[in-house]
Amino acid sequence: MTIAPDTTVVLGHRFAAELPEIALRWQAEAAPDPRLLVLNETLAAELGFNPSWLRGPDGIGLLVGTALPADAEPVAQGYAGHQFGGWVPRLGDGRALLLGELADADGRLRDLHLKGSGRTPFARGGDGLAAVGPMLREYLVSEAMHALGIPTTRSLSVVATGRIAQRETQLHGAVLARVASSHLRVGSFQYVAAAGELEVLRRLADHAIGRHYPDAAEADNPYLALLDSVIAAQAHLVAQWMLVGFIHGVMNTDNMTISGETIDYGPCAFMDAFDPKTVFSSIDSWGRYAYGNQPSVATWNLARFAEALLGLIDEDQDRAVELATESLQQFAPQYSSAWLAGMRRKLGLGDEVEDATAGQLTDDLVELLEGEHVDYTSFFRRLADGVIEPPFEAWATRWRALSPDVDGMRRVNPVYIPRNHLVEEALTAATEGDLEPFTRLLVALSSPYDEHAGLERYAEPAPEDFGRCFQTFCGT
Repeated sequence: MTIAPDTTVVLGHRFAAELPEIALRWQAEAAPDPRLLVLNETLAAELGFNPSWLRGPDGIGLLVGTALPADAEPVAQGYAGHQFGGWVPRLGDGRALLLGELADADGRLRDLHLKGSGRTPFARGGDGLAAVGPMLREYLVSEAMHALGIPTTRSLSVVATGRIAQRETQLHGAVLARVASSHLRVGSFQYVAAAGELEVLRRLADHAIGRHYPDAAEADNPYLALLDSVIAAQAHLVAQWMLVGFIHGVMNTDNMTISGETIDYGPCAFMDAFDPKTVFSSIDSWGRYAYGNQPSVATWNLARFAEALLGLIDEDQDRAVELATESLQQFAPQYSSAWLAGMRRKLGLGDEVEDATAGQLTDDLVELLEGEHVDYTSFFRRLADGVIEPPFEAWATRWRALSPDVDGMRRVNPVYIPRNHLVEEALTAATEGDLEPFTRLLVALSSPYDEHAGLERYAEPAPEDFGRCFQTFCGT
């Protein structure tokens, strides 16, 4: 591992120092022919990087993990997880590395993390590589989510490595550099709890509290307060997913963060025509993670988090279960409140409209959207513009009577989302060496609420025959 000469790069290693039991020191594999495909210059500046330096050979070395500051301690993180409901006691960063932590312009601590940097001891037979297409997908969708105002990991760069990733065909390898408040997952706590290491679990919980929920440290029961905080964060997050029609695709417990950020954009997609049963993931044959199931799956995952924390919540197992159960029961009302508040904004309903009225109007609209198989995203923009399809006329009469704020609707209902046909078009071209469609789509998604001349096709639904056969893949 060579040393990057830019002395301004400071990577802390708090996670590695405080939790060595689940931090395996490791190094990225060499990239034979690294080539920068895309760099998030705005994010780079927020993190204190000079974008010009990042585009140079030493900066690219940092972005693939082969040229780090002398005091950096890159680690592969250990975690467990329930994958499609099945328990896997040892998962971990099989093809990823936490390079370290750095403070952004606001003083917030952020993780710098790689995907596709090579095999680690957690690889479980995998090659540790990632391909250009899936890494560009994560870059595109995560940055779109950020522009939509939804908590998410961010993408800093994608670098082609010059390696070949063997999948069904040979694919060009790539490394994604991403940024997050942390990479702590429900599965991180499951990993430690399953080993019966209560003191390590306590240190992990204290680390999470210090990193994300410092107020919990002052509570009478800090670990119950941690549970409550994560429940609230996830209720808010999943409601935002549902409001924009986002389908994560693989909501395993190792893909649910403690911070409440969206993580691991594998077989993710945005819904076109409204249907709660919508599934795009090729590996979700039973529809476990369908759009409409996401709130209930989140509850299930949080119950697994609560189970991992029981030994910290109370020494009396029965009392710990009682307290955790009371906390878990708060997810449903918190989610419902966040969902209804979001729908009120999407429909332009002011505070003078009672929740009961707004709730009934929303319920009736959801039923109509499903029955009419209407494009979910464009419906709300068209509604603000006064375009009402005949099946919605009676409903719209009730809606108009509430004096909706149509200008406010335009501020919260996106024109542009990562529509699946456009994403596939951009990724197909990029894997063939043409990044122009990717760049054009990224421009549209970076300003999702403002209509721009010349970008009309980015607001249009997919061709009718596209969705019937479209599938997404996890990229591993």
